[in-house]
Amino acid sequence: MERRAIGAGALTVGAVGLGCMPMSWAYAPSRRRGQESLAAVHAALDLGSNLLDTADVYGPFTNELLLGRVLRERRPDAFVSAKVGLRADAQHVVADGRPGYVRRACDASLRRLRTDVIDLYQLHRVDPDVPVEETWGAMAELVGAGKVRALGFCALGAGAGPGAGRGGDRAYGTTLRHLDRAQQVFPVSAVQAELSVWSPQAAWQLLPWCADRGVGFLAAMPLGSGFLTGTLTPGEGFEPQDVRARHPRFTADAMASNQVLVAALRRVARRHGPGVTAAQVALAWVLAQGPQVVPVPGADRAPWAAENAAAAEVLLSAADLAEMAALPVAVGAWD
Repeated sequence: MERRAIGAGALTVGAVGLGCMPMSWAYAPSRRRGQESLAAVHAALDLGSNLLDTADVYGPFTNELLLGRVLRERRPDAFVSAKVGLRADAQHVVADGRPGYVRRACDASLRRLRTDVIDLYQLHRVDPDVPVEETWGAMAELVGAGKVRALGFCALGAGAGPGAGRGGDRAYGTTLRHLDRAQQVFPVSAVQAELSVWSPQAAWQLLPWCADRGVGFLAAMPLGSGFLTGTLTPGEGFEPQDVRARHPRFTADAMASNQVLVAALRRVARRHGPGVTAAQVALAWVLAQGPQVVPVPGADRAPWAAENAAAAEVLLSAADLAEMAALPVAVGAWD
């Protein structure tokens, strides 16, 4: 698989990564199968999708424990991307950027992951009560201590408010200010934010910031939380604990209206051959946004991980990209 750089250093990863969150958190609880998730991780590594994206809050903790079972055997094959800055209590998930908490959380993640170093340690959310410089400084100390190789920054979603339309000029203003402040303390190696055919806002503002500074970009939710695969049926519904059950973009009406996006992906896929899927075209679109972009699609089954990895071989033409650029804005707020 093609390799792409993470930051200006010598860190490189496969062009398509593996998002591990669906294995343990946020989506349908009834579908979680530990052995099948382990098989998905092994399949991704076998195919060169070596960036494994996790977080301590996924579960919480259970996703890191699951990956630790793989890393115990295959640590040299993997690029581990973990996160800090969100803490789950009995009722809520809250931001916690206190330096002491960052240090304790990193040590705990290392134990669960069964490794002595995290390749990319990302700030999941900025704590509004702690200056970002203090949190980022504590994370930089972890690099100095040899516990972390590089630092990344997760951006808040662009939402659907002012600036979130086709222009997108104000959608990530707060994130950019935080990035500029963090960059003064220690280099940012990667930025992670949602980027997909139906949520392209990051391409208009965050990607230029990354390109100008040699910073990598991890595209979260590049398959639109499953919608862009074309396998979700409008009105079918979601389990109560599935985050999509409460999301405006996944109401039956919104999903029906947004089928035009899936139809376009399928149309482009047919032009690339009978084995190409809508999901692969959606990932190919993300890959085409820049050489520093690494999509991180979630998958908890080996066949899906393999399908996603194969998207690295789908090269979209200028006509394909023009057709997708002309698609209407997706219906439904996204935050």
